[in-house]
Amino acid sequence: MYSILKKEITSYLSSLVAYVTIGVFLLVLGLFLWVFPDSSILDYGFAGLDSLFSTAPYLFMFLIPAITMRSLAEERKEGTFELLVTRPLTDLQIVLGKYFAAVLLVLFALIPTLTYYYSVYVLGTPQGNIDSGAVIGSYIGLFLLGAAFAAIGLFASSVSKNQIIAFTIAVFLCFFIYSGFDSLSGLLSLQNTGLQSLGITEHYQSVSRGVLDTRDLAYFIVLTGLFICLTLFVLLKQRQKSLKDATLFKLIIALIIIAVLSGITFTRFDFTKEKRYTISQISRNVLDSLSEPVKVTVYLQGDFPGGMKRLQRATNDILTDLQAYSHRKLQFEFVDPLKNLTADQQNQAIQDLQSRGIDPTPLSVKTDDGVSQKTIFPAAMVSGNGKDIPVKLLNQQTQMGLSADEVLNNSIQNLEYALISAIKKVTRGGRPQIGFTTGHDELNDLQLNDAMKSLSDGFEIGRVDLATIPFDRLLNVKLIVIPKPEKPFTELEKFKLDQYIMRGGKVLWTIDQVSAELDSMRGHKGEQLAFAKQLNLDDQLFVYGVRINYDLIADISCAQIPITTGNIGGQAQILPVPWLFYPIFMPLSKHPIVKNLDGIYSEFASSIDILDTRGVNKTILLASSPFNKKLSAPYMISLQAIEKEPDPKEFQSVPKTTAVLLEGRFTSDFKNRPLPEGLRELITIQPESKPTKMIVISDGDIFKNQVAADGSPYPLGYDHYTKQTFGNKNLLLNIADYMTDDSGLIALRNKEIKLRLLDRARVRSEKLYWQVINTIIPLFLVLIFAIFQHYIRKRKYAH
Repeated sequence: MYSILKKEITSYLSSLVAYVTIGVFLLVLGLFLWVFPDSSILDYGFAGLDSLFSTAPYLFMFLIPAITMRSLAEERKEGTFELLVTRPLTDLQIVLGKYFAAVLLVLFALIPTLTYYYSVYVLGTPQGNIDSGAVIGSYIGLFLLGAAFAAIGLFASSVSKNQIIAFTIAVFLCFFIYSGFDSLSGLLSLQNTGLQSLGITEHYQSVSRGVLDTRDLAYFIVLTGLFICLTLFVLLKQRQKSLKDATLFKLIIALIIIAVLSGITFTRFDFTKEKRYTISQISRNVLDSLSEPVKVTVYLQGDFPGGMKRLQRATNDILTDLQAYSHRKLQFEFVDPLKNLTADQQNQAIQDLQSRGIDPTPLSVKTDDGVSQKTIFPAAMVSGNGKDIPVKLLNQQTQMGLSADEVLNNSIQNLEYALISAIKKVTRGGRPQIGFTTGHDELNDLQLNDAMKSLSDGFEIGRVDLATIPFDRLLNVKLIVIPKPEKPFTELEKFKLDQYIMRGGKVLWTIDQVSAELDSMRGHKGEQLAFAKQLNLDDQLFVYGVRINYDLIADISCAQIPITTGNIGGQAQILPVPWLFYPIFMPLSKHPIVKNLDGIYSEFASSIDILDTRGVNKTILLASSPFNKKLSAPYMISLQAIEKEPDPKEFQSVPKTTAVLLEGRFTSDFKNRPLPEGLRELITIQPESKPTKMIVISDGDIFKNQVAADGSPYPLGYDHYTKQTFGNKNLLLNIADYMTDDSGLIALRNKEIKLRLLDRARVRSEKLYWQVINTIIPLFLVLIFAIFQHYIRKRKYAH
């Protein structure tokens, strides 16, 4: 076999055709990757070689047939094949020798493409900011593809003596097996048959990301082995030998065993640096538990600029990975909801999608005529068990001041959590109950409209009156929210709440310890005395491990409020001015509840002291900025303070805690105390809780939406004065998920993917240089090798 391999390589590299073929391949590849804007790495803007691994397969369809077309066809045409079979070589050794020679020639053609890796490495910001592991994994995928195409080309070369016919057959077979099954699976009669899994595309795209799945590896081995067997079969048939060849039979049995084993068990090797394609055990558990089919419809189909193309590809990648663990229960498709529709039909389609929770996003697209606007839908709909849940793919959790690339990267980091969370919600039997307390002048339904509406997608929402609700029904509530009470809690209500916690219940406390309202101030000559409320909760919170102080935080990092500054022509002149008592809390914690959240809007927040209580872990979620001042109640607040510019030196202080997560075993507030009066139920006092958790926030308005003059509610977190949207809604949704989900699903939000960008300033200034380097250098390397090989050959035969 080695002699055949050596002969094939020497023969091929001694011909001018070989170098011309490889040179054309590298030239066209260089133009696609570095010059043509639609597929250019420089225009894509990210430090990766995705374009190489998506473009190379189509060029392989021509390169590899050009390499293999002469392997057997020329031998048979020249009559030298008969000489080969007279040697002490088996048919399998002849075929494998020619096959491995073709594979080595493919590798030879790929070596100059390492120039591309070097270029991206140098152009990264910072330099070297490229995922080398992913590139290695992707090259493995390209090698497997080349090996499969080489086997197909060898088979085509065996069926005809004419090289051109062999080339044509090989090109057709490579193209059909690569993408033909995908096209066939799109036909109405063949949808949902899994036909696309027979094609190369699905398996190559999986490996080319930098992930080697043993099922994909088995597919390429079986496909390659199948065409080697077919080549053997053709040779035996042409020589009129018995088709009951033991070698052929053993090969077929081996391929069947490999295929069966790959269907029974599999493992995956993630070569990427952050293991970005490794699905967490939490997600696997959710997918393993799927009893009914789930379908994900992604409305992100079409040709997009670099950033949106990256989101599209990342969404496809994560869905492919999730599908691999779903036992064929998860299906997905990408659609363009506005494709081939008239203007009126498009407007109707947009309205229909909006009614289902899918919002459009305008996208600027560069064209030959300038910039055009395109409406896209970076969202998906998860359907199952008779329910539909929309999933926003873009900009779900963002922070102020981030660039568009960072926003996009945060969205990609969040994809696994967003999709798995939605899949779990559509498949689980019942929705967890969340109860908002009533009976103490808490926020009303209008003020909590968007909070309740946003939670209703995944939870059953209602009101809870602690004074009247039976205790056994209270235990069915997964999370109790206390939204800004104004009246004190009775001992009976506190007892029920305490024993609810002792039995594993979760509570979200949003408490205003100081009474202060901007609307009251406007109606009282711009002044109001902020005084302490009497809610009768201090002792209970103290036992649990926190104390909300009777003070107000004035913070230079604050929201703006509208103030009338004058009157011109009968029209009031209103300007937004900073209001120190409306702090904006920027989440700095890495805890998944607040990770990557936008600023949190608050009104008249107080500080929280964390106490040393045994068995309870405390995590600070929100805090003021370092430029704050604590004002103890009672305190006279005046709008006239706006006229005075705050001195940063006076506000330099340690950040004040305003939201804290407590987890562990809590001591009962009623331990060693008698039962409260008025208790009509038999409730045994439990002195210590089961492992549970609670969150205490020192602002009762944090989940209150603003209300328009006509009585319609604004979205939670939206400030209609400044037209800014804050992260309050996402904070609430994250808290609800964290508090009600015992599987730890929200931990998926800890996943981080490093942002890898090209140095755009350098790309702009050196674009032509790198285009020339990556187009010419690979050709130059091939030329150098050709000259060197010719010199060695000439010197060898001269002697």
